[in-house]
Amino acid sequence: MIEPWVLSDGTAPASAAAVLAVLRERISTGQLETWLTSASGRSLAFISNTARAMVMLLDDEDDPGEHAMDPGASGSSDGFILENGQHDEYPNEDTLPLADALQVVEHILTTGAPPPLTAWSIDR
Repeated sequence: MIEPWVLSDGTAPASAAAVLAVLRERISTGQLETWLTSASGRSLAFISNTARAMVMLLDDEDDPGEHAMDPGASGSSDGFILENGQHDEYPNEDTLPLADALQVVEHILTTGAPPPLTAWSIDR
């Protein structure tokens, strides 16, 4: 990994593949919101409904950040359950299919930047 990332529970997976395994395990047990923090203070959020995921990248805790997009996706999806119990619904264009979202996370963890061919919304 370009910079070390730590999960919100304090564990530091050894590789991007290990992070993806943790994300898949958390999703399978109904833990749909996961945050990672890098050594430089950036945060990476992964919030899923098991079919799609919101992937957000923030420079610091006060940053509105940016998120991966699926331009042209129609409709919306619900079932994004946050750790505080809140149930969210997002437009599908603001989320990615789960497999694509996992690839985006892997790319960020291994290169330090979003994939160049993935659309991003800058929320700053």
